[in-house]
Amino acid sequence: MQSVFKWLWRNTQGQDIAEYAVMLAVILVIVVGTIRLIGSNANNVFSEAASSIQ
Repeated sequence: MQSVFKWLWRNTQGQDIAEYAVMLAVILVIVVGTIRLIGSNANNVFSEAASSIQ
């Protein structure tokens, strides 16, 4: 039984995949948040520019 635990402890391939998944999730949250922030601000700027032209 100890050999199984030692193998699981030394086997880090699953940990690498989990770390990459967490990093990908964090990056996606940052990108989506930035796009939403820039998108709403850009919409306001274009709306103000359009209303000033009229």
